[in-house]
Amino acid sequence: MVKTVRIGVLALQGAFIEHIHSLNTLRGVEHISDVVEVRTKEELASVDALIIPGGESTSIALIAERCGILDDLREFARTKPTWGTCAGLILLSKQAIHTKKGGQQLLNALPVTVSRNQFGRQVDSFTIKLTTPCLESISSEKAFEYVFIRAPAIVSVDDPEVESLVSLPPGYGQTEASENGLLVAVKYRNMLGTSFHPELTSDNRWHQYFVRMALDAGSA
Repeated sequence: MVKTVRIGVLALQGAFIEHIHSLNTLRGVEHISDVVEVRTKEELASVDALIIPGGESTSIALIAERCGILDDLREFARTKPTWGTCAGLILLSKQAIHTKKGGQQLLNALPVTVSRNQFGRQVDSFTIKLTTPCLESISSEKAFEYVFIRAPAIVSVDDPEVESLVSLPPGYGQTEASENGLLVAVKYRNMLGTSFHPELTSDNRWHQYFVRMALDAGSA
């Protein structure tokens, strides 16, 4: 019997519809049984893997807490395939700097330190095309176009098992760390964290990469 995965997208706030669309374009390519919006404990328990979308990380955490699923999200992220994009990366991390006054709730799962709004305000948004070795098993035909909108960056990796996937060329960002090229994508065990918005492009290779992560986890 062919292994399939049911993938959820946390649908409390942010760009969850775009992720669902990207996943649905893979339904005939990868072994996806269903793509669902996740807002409740029951919906979370029904999926094999989860995407936490971009949006506003503080708002997502507050809504999750009010809905009574924040602790369930913490447990899910530690045990099942979970991908945080932009705000989702912040939420997934163990530590965040340059947060709003009073700090914010985190899932405390991905052992990295993330700097919020590392690239400035909305007006400072940018795109950049980069070749990406980890996507070559899917396709090596072209570079991926990375979209950064009020994006965070990974400024510290706090576990040697964290695998660096994508770094920007020097000069992008607003701190001294940017001089050496900021880290914007990592993989750690069952977790994937990315600063950018792959759901805002027509290129679904990062979603395909995550689906394969979920399939591999299910067959392990």
